[in-house]
Amino acid sequence: MKWFKKKIDEEVQTAEAGPMEDDVFEKELEHLMSEEHGKKKKKKLFKKKWSKKKKIIVGSVAAVLFLFIAFNSAAGGKSAVMPVTVTPLKKGEVTETLSVSGPVQGTDSVEVVSNLHAEILDLPVKEGDKVEKGQLLATLDDKDAKKEVDIAQNAYDLAVSTYKDKQLEAENGYAKAKQDYETAKANYNRTLALYQGGSATQVELEGVTNTMNDAAREITTYTLKDGKPVANESYTLQIEKEAFELQQKKEALENTKVISPISGTVVRVNCKVGRFADKTDDDKPMFIINNLDVLEMKINVSEYSIGKVKVGQPVEIGADILNGDTVKGEVTAISPTGEEKGGGSTERVIPTTIRIIDQNSKLIAGITAKAKIELQKAEDVWVVPISALIQNPDGSMAVASVVNNTVKYIPVKTGVESDIEVEIIPEDESALSEGLQLIEAPSSMISDGMAVHVLPSQS
Repeated sequence: MKWFKKKIDEEVQTAEAGPMEDDVFEKELEHLMSEEHGKKKKKKLFKKKWSKKKKIIVGSVAAVLFLFIAFNSAAGGKSAVMPVTVTPLKKGEVTETLSVSGPVQGTDSVEVVSNLHAEILDLPVKEGDKVEKGQLLATLDDKDAKKEVDIAQNAYDLAVSTYKDKQLEAENGYAKAKQDYETAKANYNRTLALYQGGSATQVELEGVTNTMNDAAREITTYTLKDGKPVANESYTLQIEKEAFELQQKKEALENTKVISPISGTVVRVNCKVGRFADKTDDDKPMFIINNLDVLEMKINVSEYSIGKVKVGQPVEIGADILNGDTVKGEVTAISPTGEEKGGGSTERVIPTTIRIIDQNSKLIAGITAKAKIELQKAEDVWVVPISALIQNPDGSMAVASVVNNTVKYIPVKTGVESDIEVEIIPEDESALSEGLQLIEAPSSMISDGMAVHVLPSQS
């Protein structure tokens, strides 16, 4: 019994795990040796979860050792060759996939809100209705909004009127200032000539000089634009301010008609007639609208797997609502940054988007679906069960063929690997051929060159 356990331990350790606990092993052995083995049992023998690869190897090796014990017993204690089960080598395809899950949702989603403290008078749409861009969703009481527009309009009109008055005042004042300056300058020139001829006094000359200078300074008090006088800039700024306020009030009036910003389906209505638009249920948006014509999945891919995920990779999507069917999808976007996985884990995840290609399916937004991303695929290659692989002490890989009841190791490298099968690539291309008999689950008891007994196929 200890020898039997040791052999299974060796295989499991080679695959991925340490030795089995004694109680786990005893239960597994009891399960294998039981007359009821093979029948469906309701009670599970193991509480410890094993990986699919580990289950394949342990189950295969245990079965081989069980047969070996039985074969030795049948031989009456005489030396007997190891019985093995074989499978014919053939070419096929193998696909490596990544299984993930996430919510199904529309490609476009908007939340319609209102900051107007106005009563909702009418709601012409309900959840599930399809709407077009610009379609009316709700009508709000516009009395207050209209008053605000009237007040803002009056303030704007007053600002414009004031500006016009000041503009006219500037034009007239500038014209008079220029006229006064020309008159003062003519008087100065005349008085200067008289002074030089001795007919005017120094005081008279100084008087007309001061008058001319005062007229010149008066001209500089006016603002010119392109050589023409304009009203003070403050009046222009006041018009701009009032124009902005008026535009805001007009937009508020327009917003008393709540419209859809996109074409889509109304998936949530969080408001009611008689309530105020800015006081919705639990402060949620008035409406949530999704474009459900094209669905997608938002998933999180582990940082340890994201290196294999590429935009454009095909995806197979399943969900309970599909009743066993699947639909096609495609990876369309991968976030350039990761985020915390949560739950106290230090692992990071990368948000990834999968576009659902088959849109005429039973899938609906809001449910959780499962997706298998096709990471890589190999076609027309040699494919064997994972259990058929042998890992040598130096880390190299091999498969065991049986020719004339003799084991022959064939060195190989592995390629694309699924959950249960793997692509093998021989070091010598001529070493593999269609129909070559390979041992399904070679144990450590089997060595290159040893004699074995091939058990009949169960199929």
